[in-house]
Amino acid sequence: MNAALRAFSPDLGTFVVAMNDAGKHHAYPEQVRFEIAEAELASYRRAADFLNVNDVDVVSVQHEYGIFGGDAGAHVLTLLRDLRMPIVTTLHTILAEPNPAQRAVMDELCAVSQRLVVMSAKGAELLTQVHRVSASKIDLIPHGIPALPNAIHSKAKLGVEGKRVILTFGLLSPDKGIEYVIDALPQIKERFADVVYIVLGATHPHVKDRHGEAYRLMLEARGFRLGVEDNLVFHDRFVSNAELVQFISAADIYITPYLNTEQITSGTLAYAVGSGKAVISTPYRYARELLADDRGILVPSRDAPAVAAAVVGLLEDDGQRRAMEARAAAYGRSMGWPVVAAAYMQTFEAARADHASRPRPVAKATRILKRPAALPEVNLGHLRTMTDETGMLQHAAYAVPRYEDGYCLDDNARALMLLAHIEDARIEPPASLRSLSTRYLAFVRYAFDAERGRFKNFLSYSRTWLESVGSEDSHGRAVWSLGTVVGRTGDTGRRALATGLFHASIPAVLEFHSPRAWAYALLGIDEALRARGDDEFVRVTGDALALRLFELFRRSHSHDWPWFEDRLTYCNARLSQAMIVSGARTKNTEMLATGLRSLEWLVSVQQTNSGRFAPIGSNGFYVRGGERALFDQQPVEACGMVSACLEAFRVTGDHAWASRARHTFDWFLGQNHLDAWLYDAGTGGCRDGLHFDRVNENQGAESTLSFLTSLMEMRLLDRPVDALPIARTLELRHTRAENVV
Repeated sequence: MNAALRAFSPDLGTFVVAMNDAGKHHAYPEQVRFEIAEAELASYRRAADFLNVNDVDVVSVQHEYGIFGGDAGAHVLTLLRDLRMPIVTTLHTILAEPNPAQRAVMDELCAVSQRLVVMSAKGAELLTQVHRVSASKIDLIPHGIPALPNAIHSKAKLGVEGKRVILTFGLLSPDKGIEYVIDALPQIKERFADVVYIVLGATHPHVKDRHGEAYRLMLEARGFRLGVEDNLVFHDRFVSNAELVQFISAADIYITPYLNTEQITSGTLAYAVGSGKAVISTPYRYARELLADDRGILVPSRDAPAVAAAVVGLLEDDGQRRAMEARAAAYGRSMGWPVVAAAYMQTFEAARADHASRPRPVAKATRILKRPAALPEVNLGHLRTMTDETGMLQHAAYAVPRYEDGYCLDDNARALMLLAHIEDARIEPPASLRSLSTRYLAFVRYAFDAERGRFKNFLSYSRTWLESVGSEDSHGRAVWSLGTVVGRTGDTGRRALATGLFHASIPAVLEFHSPRAWAYALLGIDEALRARGDDEFVRVTGDALALRLFELFRRSHSHDWPWFEDRLTYCNARLSQAMIVSGARTKNTEMLATGLRSLEWLVSVQQTNSGRFAPIGSNGFYVRGGERALFDQQPVEACGMVSACLEAFRVTGDHAWASRARHTFDWFLGQNHLDAWLYDAGTGGCRDGLHFDRVNENQGAESTLSFLTSLMEMRLLDRPVDALPIARTLELRHTRAENVV
């Protein structure tokens, strides 16, 4: 589109802001003036600054959920919120049934954009029905297509002169359905021995990170097994636009056998139809619209005989094929880049006019002055140092692992959770995390005694279990970690293994007496239900545990002690957090109010006179009616408080909770009674705690994982959330009626 706009209006100044996958860099052409690291929020903020100071008149956003970092691609909103110029967003995917995170992202994206561009009538319909966008804000502009060179010359150039060419183009992934065209080739070859099926395109980077070239290798093996290897050509690479038009020009039939029926755009299908090619496709949304009125042939998904019949029919009947090509070409006249560029220029002008008539508040333009201090980058160096082939070691002498203390389930479960969150946020390439995640999951699996339905906790360095049954709390934390893997990992094998262990280990929690074990399990249940909301067994178990924790509060609390027990000990905030997520999940206003009330009280008793965060000390804790222990202060307490405050923010939308989370996190970065950093930027580790007069210089697993988990959550603070309708009805100090992100 960039080149088409410049061709349409030579005086127009355009440039590109490019997205880089985690850990990837590319050699871009000169029109790329800025690069954004997909997973780094700070990079999005820098991009906003760059655009604001460069006098940009309009920002054109090409939106697809998988392009941007954060939950459902939420990081892009961090950029868009800070822009001072009008935004025009082209939507490549609009879902009929978005999940809560996807809905929240799309709702805000629509709100911050002056104009929205869709490429199909169905896309416009979904925007109005699902996201309640006014039709007056939506412009229907088709996918642009280039002019094609002579087909005969293209075949000669590609080495397929005299062949009947079937073409599929695009990034390879299992949802493309290419195997069904390969299955059709023997029947097609029987009638046309000179047929060639060209599969053009590299494997999708995200698929390659997770599964390598498994899909392509399967396709190639299928071709050999069916005896059509000589009729099957894979071009495993990214191609330039000039190369692409040569391939499309050479094709006699273009085919998109995609399996996803909800797909509302396909650039390759637009290229083929607009270029006047005979097209066969499965009936996904965009294909049904584009191939209407006999501009192409629709065949059922996963139906190789139907594909074969359609291909043979078109190749046998030149008249039918040419008539179809003519209808497609006539339709395509409105899709040429000059026409599309003109339409976009009208949209840009409309966006500028609308933006000028309704200027944004001054506060938006000055937001750059109000940003919090930058957060450290995620550094997994010390985590890797503390991990060997068995799992994560418990303790360290300074930053050196202590082999003599061995391992524990607690820390490996924490590490497994952390890696699941990092993988979900795509902060690092999945391949670099897979070995660690697998190791921690293997440890958790090894710790589980299937006969007892219980986990062991402590393992010596010589790999000898030091107990037959671990604590209730370690069991609950393992359940939590497994639920997180179920809800967040994209690896099917790890998710399946975690699901089995999760189901096998949950029943024991119902027999436990530890409120923290209940809370950890509830947090794991909430994570698992993100992906498996229809799991009745998990849901019912969660409801029972939530009610048990709620009843504990009702029996224990008083006006001046709104807490679940008669003492504050360790990981206190996890109790409040469990009540908040359970109340929100079950739409139980009393539970939610209990979680928020108890957390607010906990905030009040865990701060110094000067307002700094000061967790309950582990040397005595805090018994009702007694004195609060001030030391030793532990990183795990700060981690729990950060998580709980962020959960309160996600449910209520009240930014006071987000501020409290940041205030607590800063304890790691020197905002404590010693003005001492617990985080060691040199190693990536975290010191084990604060004494009255000194820092504990050892960097053990629990402290390091606590810091890294809190850092991850703080870096994802800008992701949108689905403010639950239940929260809007509560009359609480920190609950608002709006959906704030």
